Amino acid sequence: MLHFADSLTFSGRKVVAAWAALPFPALSGSSLPDTLSAHQDVPWKLLSSWKEQKVSSCFAQSVVLRGICQEKATRYPLHSCESPEEVLQQYFHTQFPGAFSTSHVLQQPCHTQPPFPQFFSPLLTRRGFLQDKAQGFSSAGVESIPVLAALQSCPALLWLLSGLCRELRAPRARRCSSFFTAGVEQDDFQEALEEIKTLAQCYETGFGADGSEEDEDSD
Repeated sequence: MLHFADSLTFSGRKVVAAWAALPFPALSGSSLPDTLSAHQDVPWKLLSSWKEQKVSSCFAQSVVLRGICQEKATRYPLHSCESPEEVLQQYFHTQFPGAFSTSHVLQQPCHTQPPFPQFFSPLLTRRGFLQDKAQGFSSAGVESIPVLAALQSCPALLWLLSGLCRELRAPRARRCSSFFTAGVEQDDFQEALEEIKTLAQCYETGFGADGSEEDEDSD
């Protein structure tokens, strides 16, 4: 995972955010282009436990969609794409122009038989696709779901890292007294805070390519 994250980071960045649509909100019988076109914003949620910021840009991302079966040799209407991978690639180029994106499509869905948590809506079919009316069986009858997941290096990480710094600064630093009891030096603790602050600045959208200076007219 560390090497994978490294492949998505540059200009001093070291952190990526995890996102997922679980399940991927696809109507039963609908095509992938139709499903994507039905969402103005990317249909995933941030997995980190912090106040989510709307993500309208990113630097790099790797996206995997699984559980959407490949259709037979027909051309996709979205920009005349010929495969699900091309559909995703075109969609993310539109959503995040200029970002480095890789897209992968796997036919195998995510299996959700017990002991997988059964928290699904009754509007899902057994294969995890949306429908207009609830099925006669309970949500525990969902056997698999399509999933869209991504690792993303994006400006929203500025807020996550900056928030971490704020949580650790005095007077709240006393909450970390166990660190110092365990042998962490105060100087090392302050140095780590400065490193996190510097890392956070790397995610400002106006940050220079060499990671050394900030553009005053950042977006």
